[in-house]
Amino acid sequence: MSQSGHIDPDRQAWELFKSLPRDQPVHMLNLVRLKPLADYPEGHPNHGRGMTGREAYQAYGRTTAHIFKRLGGAQVWVGKPEVTLTGPQDEAWDIAFIAAYPNAEAFISMVRDPEYQQLVAHRTAGVADSRLIRMSPTEPGEGFGE
Repeated sequence: MSQSGHIDPDRQAWELFKSLPRDQPVHMLNLVRLKPLADYPEGHPNHGRGMTGREAYQAYGRTTAHIFKRLGGAQVWVGKPEVTLTGPQDEAWDIAFIAAYPNAEAFISMVRDPEYQQLVAHRTAGVADSRLIRMSPTEPGEGFGE
């Protein structure tokens, strides 16, 4: 398994994200690997409670759902990864989903929302590694990749 987990966007990726068009619909592919036990910082109400990474991530989803919805976000696809046929076997994922936003500005607003910034502690506590990939939605064609 990967030793260094990716939890938040790095500065360069965030700047690139913000430089892309902000007025077009955006789909965000999320791949998430959870920690066996959540790692809340001292001082957080859930510190030392023995919560699993899954429980912490579920708390993240539950507590931020109203912000996501208020900004026009919707989960358009979710699946439980089972086996990686092509790709590194150490990149096994526990959760995969696509979140749709009416535009990139909605995603940026969510990330900058003060309440969201506090609630994201659940995500940080529960996630061992993740991938977050911005995608421009298109209508599928007849064949793969069309």
